[in-house]
Amino acid sequence: MKRPPRDMDLSSRRIARRALVLGAAQMGFAGLLGWQMRRMQVEDAEEYRMLAEENRINMRLLPPARGLIFDRNGSPIAENDQNYRIVIVREDAGDVAVVLNRLRQLIPLSDDDIDRTLREIKRRSSFVPVTVSDRLAWDDLARVAVNAPALPGVRPEVGLSRSYPLGSDFAHVVGYVGPVSDYDLSKLQDPDPLLQIPKFQIGKIGIEAKEEMVLRGRAGNSQIEVNAVGRVMRELSRTEGTAGRNLQLTMDETLQNFVQARLDGQSAAVVVTDVRTGDLLAVASSPSFDPNKFVRGISSADYRLLTENKYRPLANKSVQGVYPPGSTFKMVTALAALEAGVMSTEDTVWCPGYITAGDRRFHCWKRGGHGHVNLHESLTQSCDVYYYDVAQRVGIDRISAMANKLGLGVRFDIPMSAVADGLTPTRAWKQARHGADWVIGDTLNASIGQGYVLASPLQLSVMTARLASGTDISPRLIRAVDGVEEPVLRTGPLDINPAHLRAVRRAMFAVSNSRRGTAYRSRIEEESLQMAGKTGTSQVRNISKAERARGVFRNEDLPWERRDHALFVGFAPYADPQVAVSVVVEHGGGGSAAAAPIARDVVLRTLYGEMPPLNAYPSSQRELIEEQQRALPLRDRGDPSPESSRA
Repeated sequence: MKRPPRDMDLSSRRIARRALVLGAAQMGFAGLLGWQMRRMQVEDAEEYRMLAEENRINMRLLPPARGLIFDRNGSPIAENDQNYRIVIVREDAGDVAVVLNRLRQLIPLSDDDIDRTLREIKRRSSFVPVTVSDRLAWDDLARVAVNAPALPGVRPEVGLSRSYPLGSDFAHVVGYVGPVSDYDLSKLQDPDPLLQIPKFQIGKIGIEAKEEMVLRGRAGNSQIEVNAVGRVMRELSRTEGTAGRNLQLTMDETLQNFVQARLDGQSAAVVVTDVRTGDLLAVASSPSFDPNKFVRGISSADYRLLTENKYRPLANKSVQGVYPPGSTFKMVTALAALEAGVMSTEDTVWCPGYITAGDRRFHCWKRGGHGHVNLHESLTQSCDVYYYDVAQRVGIDRISAMANKLGLGVRFDIPMSAVADGLTPTRAWKQARHGADWVIGDTLNASIGQGYVLASPLQLSVMTARLASGTDISPRLIRAVDGVEEPVLRTGPLDINPAHLRAVRRAMFAVSNSRRGTAYRSRIEEESLQMAGKTGTSQVRNISKAERARGVFRNEDLPWERRDHALFVGFAPYADPQVAVSVVVEHGGGGSAAAAPIARDVVLRTLYGEMPPLNAYPSSQRELIEEQQRALPLRDRGDPSPESSRA
């Protein structure tokens, strides 16, 4: 049926209007799109360019070389070795298991190494390199490089790794580094971004930990171009980091090695101090351990051997260990009494072998007694009763104050781990700590370095250096930083009457050089190098009545861990003091027998700068000394990284 013309005209007008509206909408949308494109390309171009650049360019931190550590003569103690390693990238390798089997024909790879690598590869993205083996020899690395075409995805790399060429000699002083742990990060409020780098290592103990910020350095950076999935395409720029600063210690590595060798087989500690500057020349704790094993990842078996050793090789006995100082404390009691004016150097005390205080007897080490003794004789023969008597007159608070003045009970600020405070007790201390009053028996025990009194070998060495020099020197361990000398701490004269110090020094000389002296057998024969000192024996426990009934009368009859500690402190040369030494031999028995001979050998080695000549020893002992010197397990100077038998 044909439509009327009027309807046709109306329909045409409607279609035209609709087309116009649709066209206008399309034009408006196109205009809006064009305006938006112009805004993005012109007005906001810089913002979007930066966003695109951030997606395209990544910034990576470059770890700096760690600062080196040297001894006082420039011998390296801690250094950075090139570390050759092999890595594999899964996406380039194809069949990883096949490639690893080919690789193990070229370099040593155990089944555990293969399994560990396969597990690690599964956890990582396909383009992330995974370490297959590190610390390779150069020949192994070269073998892999030559066969690279047959090893898809495998590539050799070179990095730096911390090493300690002197092995166990400086383990307790320098410490070691290890990977950053969650615990390490938890201790920091604003951790360095460097610490987020996988397997980045920081100092764990010792100087490595205490001087971490000095040794670490500052990171560099590398700009790398990556694709959409994060794969590295190329390096755009590179800025190397600033290496950590180098440290030079006050210690002498040859002397340190001698001391460690001299302590071989014993649980002991030795500290040698320069009397003139406070420089620590040797700080030894025996037995020691190889810090390189901790850097590389110590095995469970090796770690168990260290923790189960009754001699406690991981403990730093030289600064961390505290012991009753025994008779090495008697100089403190004597000076306290002299300074207080309660006695003179010539006043005598009658020693019948004991003294009665209250309802208790306090015995002298010599059961028959020493008779009448003055200050000089009491120190020479180490009479206990003399000090029991004068201690009652001077009192514990004055004794404690004198101990502090000489360096006992003081925590010295040196960059080593767990430096102990020691303890010089007072009446107030006992009341605060134990809620009990101080009694006369406490004073008598303290007067001979027993009871509550505790001191570290470091503190005993400082005490001896102060007695020898008459100044308040403090120990110094860092000699220079990046070649710039660290200042020696300013010293002044001790607030002690010089005449009293001279009297004590003369008595200490007699200890080592008088026939009645307790250390006479450990005297130095060379007159210009003669040593002054004091022996000490600190009681670990009393022999009980039941043990005496079983025939246990001597210290040697007890199990090792129940025997007395042996101590000795000394300085030399007597006429012109240069070095002070302290020796503690755990459960070694008497100080005259166990500690004094060690001190003599160490002092002579320090003063001579080499193995002491036999003519420095008494003629009757030279044959035995020669045998001992030959048997010392000194480090082979041709072997830069020995496996120490002491570890």
